[in-house]
Amino acid sequence: MQYLLMIYQNEVEYAKNDEATSQKILAEYQAFTQSIVQSGNYKGGDRLRPTTTATTVRVRDGKTLTTDGPFAETREQLAGYYLIEAKDIDAAIAIAARIPSARIGSIEVRPIWVHDK
Repeated sequence: MQYLLMIYQNEVEYAKNDEATSQKILAEYQAFTQSIVQSGNYKGGDRLRPTTTATTVRVRDGKTLTTDGPFAETREQLAGYYLIEAKDIDAAIAIAARIPSARIGSIEVRPIWVHDK
């Protein structure tokens, strides 16, 4: 079964990291990603640009409305994601717990709803 692992963290706090800390975290992410690629769990994933680059789109009464920034003001922002294959939710949770940002933010694990084609 496929799961989306959504990585949430406080981007303002993350931006305060010095260069050495940022490089350490990047190395941890590279090692984690390599491990799930090698195990066959990896299906895709990317880091997201900051919420200051986001645009929220709504359609009301047939009109498209756009707003700069994310949909909601929250302490943690969606920073990236992994799409994985795992045998069950427990295996997906075990993988999510290894994501470096789980130590400073949170990881939402959500099963993918596959549509019949």
